[in-house]
Amino acid sequence: MKKMALIASKGTLDMAYPPFILASTAAALGFEVQVFFTFYGLQLLRHDLSHVKISPLANPAMPMPVPMPVMVQMLPGMESMATAMMKSKLKKKGVASLEELRDLCVEAGVKFVACQMTVDLFDFKKSDFIQEAEWGGAATFLEFAGEADVSLFI
Repeated sequence: MKKMALIASKGTLDMAYPPFILASTAAALGFEVQVFFTFYGLQLLRHDLSHVKISPLANPAMPMPVPMPVMVQMLPGMESMATAMMKSKLKKKGVASLEELRDLCVEAGVKFVACQMTVDLFDFKKSDFIQEAEWGGAATFLEFAGEADVSLFI
């Protein structure tokens, strides 16, 4: 059986989709999949994903309806506006929500590993995260990744 190892290190909306899409697709194709959530990627294992936002600031490739100078992107409320616009576009185009994609991964047997060091660093509790999350460190990830056919850092 082929194996795919992913590291999810970002917790923004635009960086949340790739690990869930890749993991669910690989699992559907018969891969054994493990995702190691570290640093800000841990946000993707929290019960509620409604807090996941996108920032137009320092995201120059983000398509906007009109060109926006950096100063405008810094104004209060721009992050919320950009997040609402992106979520609306995703829904309009029929793209699954983060919750739906995460559920697909769980149903397909994707293993989610929360980085224990990062959990400790940010004073998180296990109760902050979905029950499907397992706990491990870099050695846990490397044991799996060392035998993986595909390893990606997102």
